[in-house]
Amino acid sequence: MAVALGLWAFWFEPASLTLIEERISLSGSASEPLRIAVLTDLHVGSPFNGIAKLRQIVDRTNAARPDVVCILGDLVTQGVVGGRFVAPEDIAAELKRLRASAGVVAVLGNHDGWLNHDRVRDALERNDVRVIEETAAKLNTAAGPVWFAGISDLWTGRHDIAAALGTTRNDGAPIILMTHNPDVFPLVPDRVALTLAGHTHGGQVRLPFIGRPIVPSQFGERFAAGHVVEDNRHLFVATGLGTSILPVRFRVAPAVTMLTVVFE
Repeated sequence: MAVALGLWAFWFEPASLTLIEERISLSGSASEPLRIAVLTDLHVGSPFNGIAKLRQIVDRTNAARPDVVCILGDLVTQGVVGGRFVAPEDIAAELKRLRASAGVVAVLGNHDGWLNHDRVRDALERNDVRVIEETAAKLNTAAGPVWFAGISDLWTGRHDIAAALGTTRNDGAPIILMTHNPDVFPLVPDRVALTLAGHTHGGQVRLPFIGRPIVPSQFGERFAAGHVVEDNRHLFVATGLGTSILPVRFRVAPAVTMLTVVFE
């Protein structure tokens, strides 16, 4: 039994890839839902997560026909057992194949900052991925115009929520805030319809009856994964695709997350 569990946690599940469909209802009105593909914590170079795996991720994402792709940081990896460095230029060249009717937008994560924030940002932008940090962009989507605001990483960047939201206009269009680290969520004002985050990897391990032993958050499991609603404010934390520190995943499979957001 121990051998089987070890093979599952250190090989089968980390090497797998799934697409998770989630639905979130928010206040507002739109004739069509908004389809958002969330890609986070790619950690290209971690075990089982090379360029070939990234190509599969891009293909699965494109097949889901998103309106918007949101990349939430940690494209590169450092310090994972059995990992190897993959240049952000090579990662961004593959991400250029992403297709979304309203665009592909991104913020960066702590691993990107530890490597070289500007290098990762420039690689993405040279490959048609728009990095939105401390600012916002208004995208025309199937659900109508939507503001996508972004803040830089909590550990390595300014993470200036006021600056990001200050570039939006009070025009009735909903605001979706992108961040790498969900620990900023208590500071997000209620004018933001939905906050998207990654970073936690869902703990990478979720044990029966015990939960997630390790979550890189000052709030423990509070913002570990999934849809969180507090004081009528909405957060979604995606569990990501790669691994960090140890190449293990158990009951937290690597996933492309497709959010169907309904304004009603």
